[in-house]
Amino acid sequence: MARNNAWSNHRLLAACAGLSEDALQATRTSFFPSILKTLNHILTVDWYYVDALAREGRGLGVFDPEEPFAQLGPLGQAQREVDRRLVALVEGFRSENELDIELALERGDHVQIERAGDVLLHLFQHQIHHRGQVHAMLAGTSVTPPQLDEFFLREELPLRQRELVEMGMPLA
Repeated sequence: MARNNAWSNHRLLAACAGLSEDALQATRTSFFPSILKTLNHILTVDWYYVDALAREGRGLGVFDPEEPFAQLGPLGQAQREVDRRLVALVEGFRSENELDIELALERGDHVQIERAGDVLLHLFQHQIHHRGQVHAMLAGTSVTPPQLDEFFLREELPLRQRELVEMGMPLA
């Protein structure tokens, strides 16, 4: 799931790179009012949950500023970095028991305790939800939204091989 998450972000950001700055920042109908604002939200929430999974202790501090990037290039680089961290973190689990480790999630008025496995599932669902919003917003632009619902099946390797090489991911 972490690899698929990174690959989906890669595809979506590659499509968004075909937009002008004006198109990225244009007001659109969605939960966040622009493609760039939605991409910033995806990134900062990734920072938040990866921080919790890695037990780094930054908590809500990762949201300062709430929209850290005004341009797609630096945002895309930061997204690739956090995606690589998440893949490495998950691949570093030595057993399924690590999914049962309790994590502390700083909230505004309390600390929420959750299982690592549940936090991962929540993170992936969050990503899918907001990537879908960007996908829908792209449909109102000159850029064709990328297919994001493919998964990592061996027969489909030729369809994603170039992207996996670009990302430095294994081809198996």
